[in-house]
Amino acid sequence: MYSRFTLIFTVISIGLLVFLCNCTNSVRYTRNQTKTRSSYRNDNGSKPQKKLYKKISIGIASYYGSGFHGKKTANGERFDMYDYTAAHRTLPFNTRVKVKNLHNNKSIIVRINDRGPYIKGRIIDLSFNAAKKIGLIGRGVGKVKITVIP
Repeated sequence: MYSRFTLIFTVISIGLLVFLCNCTNSVRYTRNQTKTRSSYRNDNGSKPQKKLYKKISIGIASYYGSGFHGKKTANGERFDMYDYTAAHRTLPFNTRVKVKNLHNNKSIIVRINDRGPYIKGRIIDLSFNAAKKIGLIGRGVGKVKITVIP
């Protein structure tokens, strides 16, 4: 059916192809040689810095409450409208921020556990209890100053 020459040529071609595919210049690590996060370095030899977020921002805040109570938040936990939590578009989960109502100078510290708000012009959605503490419940929205707590 196939000549002996054709079979030998096919086997050698496949072997050569497998050998060439494995000869790349990428760095390989064995289980004991993996780099830890702290051992990575920039081109100048310094360690890379953490991504810095804007520490202070001013904008409109709103709140959400009973309609979302008990539903899952973006980080997987259940939303509790009586807890001091908030939703922010970009801050990492579990970041603590101080929210100050610029209308009456009341402030509260909340933890970011959700994503939002999805209404243009708003920068943070507070839980019902946090909004009540700084006096946003009557008006529904208010101008606030957000400061990231390190």
